[in-house]
Amino acid sequence: MADDKHPVKATTKSIEFRGDFIDGQFIRPSRSEGSWTIHSPADLKDKVIHIESSTAHVSAACSAAKKAFRAWSHLSLDERKEHLLNLKKAYLDRAADMAEIICREVGKPMWEAKTEAAALASKIDITIEHSLKLVAEEKVAAALPGVDGYVRFKARGVMAVVGPFNFPAHLPNGHIIPALIMGNTIVFKPSDKTPAVGQLMAEIFQQAGLPPGVINVIQGQGEIGRRLVQNEDVDGILFTGSYEVGLKIKQDTLEHYWKILALEMGGKNSTVIWSDADLEKAVYETLVGAYMTTGQRCSCTSKVIVHRSVRDKFLQNFHDNAKKLTVGHWASNPFMGPLISQDSVEKYVRFQEIAKREGAESLMRGKVLDVGREGYYVTPSINLVDRFNAESVYQKNEIFGPNVAVYTVDDFDQAIGVVNAGGFGLSMALFSKDKSLYEKALQDARVGLLNWNRTTNGSSSRLPFGGMGKSGNDRPSGSFAIQYCAVPVASLEDMGAFDRTKVLPGLPYDFR
Repeated sequence: MADDKHPVKATTKSIEFRGDFIDGQFIRPSRSEGSWTIHSPADLKDKVIHIESSTAHVSAACSAAKKAFRAWSHLSLDERKEHLLNLKKAYLDRAADMAEIICREVGKPMWEAKTEAAALASKIDITIEHSLKLVAEEKVAAALPGVDGYVRFKARGVMAVVGPFNFPAHLPNGHIIPALIMGNTIVFKPSDKTPAVGQLMAEIFQQAGLPPGVINVIQGQGEIGRRLVQNEDVDGILFTGSYEVGLKIKQDTLEHYWKILALEMGGKNSTVIWSDADLEKAVYETLVGAYMTTGQRCSCTSKVIVHRSVRDKFLQNFHDNAKKLTVGHWASNPFMGPLISQDSVEKYVRFQEIAKREGAESLMRGKVLDVGREGYYVTPSINLVDRFNAESVYQKNEIFGPNVAVYTVDDFDQAIGVVNAGGFGLSMALFSKDKSLYEKALQDARVGLLNWNRTTNGSSSRLPFGGMGKSGNDRPSGSFAIQYCAVPVASLEDMGAFDRTKVLPGLPYDFR
């Protein structure tokens, strides 16, 4: 039997497209208005699935979700929990299938795909055991003199979940589970780069016996996504993806005042390594932060800011170990798989040239890599940068590939300046034994995630996850996702008899 350290057998059998999942049934488009084929980025000979889409299915899915909302939201919390525990069982039953499809569609190594597949069931446990506490009923005694107040939470309605490719199951699931437990219904559009994962999720929802219309899955590219977020039956949009697409969603819904937007939109994240850092740990954690998932994480390390006194030792060890990272097909369980597409490869290589043109020194050049299979493989890269330049295209843009820019600083304010430059504000890591520096970073770094002696990427579902600036719109996911899936309702409850002595002046009240 294969384990997480040894190769596994790669499957290349094409998956049959079953159609969109609407009102509890898979429905193929009666007339295809768009189609595309997914080939594995790890092996272009592996045809994963061929997809067809229909704009008519958008309104059908939203209508089904709206129709199902009343009955689902009127179930008791315990009844919805029971449905989610059935979903948890279905996730566990299909975990191996999910891991394999993630490997094929994204190119992730099997060890990493298994971690993502396992997280789906865990999210249900964490939501029930931890997140629900954030929306528990609260009594406020004497909210007004002699009158008690209550805060309660209820469902918003139909939530559109727009998923990314890099965590095609885990990140949408992070929206879906808290939305369902609160009584919302869902229309989920997977990334057009990972439709097979989306189809498997639909099969799992069906297997779990969720009531028809409670969750619907529609496949599509840009126009399908635009129609979904603009549909008037939708009450909220839960999005994970790029800044550019998140901004477009904001623009497309400007007049839809009733829609809540939870936008998680990427990052250009910094790791600060100070003079007293445990360098052995800092080098390892920064390698993981920069290059895990081939740099295709919104929380990946993009900027490494090193104190001058330890720069040379850090760089020597970081460079030596970066050269040793294994890159290959997912079945061989390397550290890094491919990038997601040819466009991503071209962007990654183009940014190497942009960095050089803007004066960065290449310590390790990123290039296309031949691993014996036709796929989108590249090598890691490291660029040395003298200072932050607000005009630099390379320094300001999210590359979404295995690249880091290394800055050298002498004081902590200078380091924080580099952290905050560029507009993104998702994650920062600080490697230092000095708690006062950590406390200063908590105050001054414009980020939503700050880790002390741990890398920028990876997160706990028991904590909020979200950023500032171009990284998000102050709707953190993780454990806090349940809050944007709920409407707080304030109540004043006066059970006392009418008191004639409190009739307001000028109101000659007379009751007969």
